[in-house]
Amino acid sequence: MADRMSYQKGPVHLRRGHVPSSTTDQRLLDSRGPTDWVHTDPWRVLRIQSEFVEGFGALSELGPAVAVFGSARTTPDDPMYEKAREVAEKLCGLGYAVITGGGPGAMEAANRGASECGGVSVGLGIELPHEQGLNEWVDLGINFRYFFVRKTMFVKYSQGYVVMPGGFGTLDELFEALTLSQTGKVTTFPIVLFGTAYWQGLVDWLRQTMLPDGKINESDLDLLLLTDDVDEAVAHFDAVASS
Repeated sequence: MADRMSYQKGPVHLRRGHVPSSTTDQRLLDSRGPTDWVHTDPWRVLRIQSEFVEGFGALSELGPAVAVFGSARTTPDDPMYEKAREVAEKLCGLGYAVITGGGPGAMEAANRGASECGGVSVGLGIELPHEQGLNEWVDLGINFRYFFVRKTMFVKYSQGYVVMPGGFGTLDELFEALTLSQTGKVTTFPIVLFGTAYWQGLVDWLRQTMLPDGKINESDLDLLLLTDDVDEAVAHFDAVASS
């Protein structure tokens, strides 16, 4: 949305002169500017609360689910687009709903796999300056203003993550899941990294730099499965998630 003529603000869709110059998250976290935050921040708590209520209400009866993450920049002719679709389709065939960030690229591919399978295809969108709107394969969609509320929904309503090649947002979700698993905040939570050519360098760094330096334990590396095989990814996820 480079021309900023259309904007999704939570559940509200804005165009032209109504498009804001900053996001809700930015206004919450930015300490610069006028001091009216003293008067408005307490009211923001109610908006944050309402986002939790909306999310919990919409997803409470979802059932077993998998969250699939990956780059919004993955094009349909990228082999990883088809792999994300296949992973979602096969997990859908095992009875899992598929949750993504609702955007284009790898997220669209996973939503497509779930929708074409006849399963539940969920998109949890976020208010951003770019990459606005839910993809056409989302059957149950929620748009959030706050990243931290959205991230809570991913963790609460999925049994684990399949992580396709992606950027900072994908890494953010990945390492939050690793932290929650490492600290026991979530249990029996499979995390699959799909695409060895993309992720091997990261795994090698964890093993060759963080581990020898004593920053993680050997067992922490067991929280991850790295694979290029759709069937292996699906089987591992299902085995751990249902254990």
